[in-house]
Amino acid sequence: MALSSPTTVESAAIQRRTVRLLAAAQLLSGIGNGATLSIGSLLAVQLSGSSAWAGSVTTILTLTGAVSALPLAGLAERRGRRVGLVTGLVAAMLGAILVIVSAASGVFAVLLLGGALLGLGTASNLQARFAAVDLAAPESRGRSLATVVWAITIGAVAGPNLIQPGAVVGAALGLPAIAGPFVFSVAGLLLAAVLLTAGLRPDPLLLARRLAEEADDAGGRPAATEPRRRSLTEGLRAVRASPRAMLALVAVVAAHGIMVAVMSMTPLHLQELANVRAAGNPMGHAGHDMGTDALVIIGFTISLHIAGMYALSPLMGWLTDRVGRIQTIVLGFVLLTVAVGVAGFGQQDPVLVTVGLIILGLGWSAATISGSTLLAESVGQRQRVVVQGVSDTLMGAAGALGGGLSGVVLSWVGYQGLNMASGALAVAVLAVAAAAGFSSSRAPSPRAG
Repeated sequence: MALSSPTTVESAAIQRRTVRLLAAAQLLSGIGNGATLSIGSLLAVQLSGSSAWAGSVTTILTLTGAVSALPLAGLAERRGRRVGLVTGLVAAMLGAILVIVSAASGVFAVLLLGGALLGLGTASNLQARFAAVDLAAPESRGRSLATVVWAITIGAVAGPNLIQPGAVVGAALGLPAIAGPFVFSVAGLLLAAVLLTAGLRPDPLLLARRLAEEADDAGGRPAATEPRRRSLTEGLRAVRASPRAMLALVAVVAAHGIMVAVMSMTPLHLQELANVRAAGNPMGHAGHDMGTDALVIIGFTISLHIAGMYALSPLMGWLTDRVGRIQTIVLGFVLLTVAVGVAGFGQQDPVLVTVGLIILGLGWSAATISGSTLLAESVGQRQRVVVQGVSDTLMGAAGALGGGLSGVVLSWVGYQGLNMASGALAVAVLAVAAAAGFSSSRAPSPRAG
């Protein structure tokens, strides 16, 4: 017996409940990502015995997130958002368990495997923002997406500050102190998976697809084909067919690459500042041992940066809906340009570097929320999921490339040079987005799909 379609009022109620569930799951799962970003490098150095491997966990997490984005999107396309999201969260939970095992056993390879599985959780968290707009009305898409992005704030900001309470938990469980925060990660990821498994019904993507098919039937348009495996090439072809989708993809990918490049090298730069000041030689380069004060400053700076990325997401969503998608993209790249200027020219002052990192997070938030919203509505329903998977894949690739190249650029031209190079890319995208903004209407014009 075929299910009857919900009325407009019922669809709105389902959408509100879906956003609440996704937001709650993001809050819980965000703890895993925050802990990994802040503690993964410390574990990598401890287990490998070399600071050369400090970025290995973040790198493998980012790469796995990029590689798994399209397969998870394909799974969602065939089975629905619930299956796709829960699969990523369960894999991440197993990854957090492996990180604990690696700390207890001292095996570096187990840590890398755990980091790789945690990358699937990152991909799942990214795709949750698109699940928030499957059923959203055009005038509220930005706010729905932003609400889910915002919900990760508490977990992501708490992660870098869980070292001390995690040590207490680890000791109580007979684990190494550094493994303690990942106990919180396991619990958060498990609760998020259970919440989505039980509560994300009806599945927003499957319901949106059914409603679109019924609209096609009513309008005499060809019926949609059954979901099938789609490729990266097919997704890129769909993006190229829409100038607005192309702009959205470029904005999201460029903003992520710029953010990761600057953010990933900032702890190293702050470490260098602390060492130089401790040595009393402003022109010298001290060793890599940091005191407690330096660790606190670095943790605080990254926490504020992450807060900048997520805390004002609702405002960015409101601007996306009320001011316009492209206009908010322009705002994002203006903020990114200002951020690298403040951090680069203020490189000798930890306060200015921190301010720059906060603005960097705000710019990323504006560009990512508006760009993701524009992307979701600029392609048809049948191409939407694969295009979203392409977006997340390229975001992850840009993050990995930015993180990998930033170390080389830092060694060549220093922290200020890294910021200036990132600023050049931001200005280039800003010019393209501003030109598109001048030629478009201020009101969003989503394509029905």
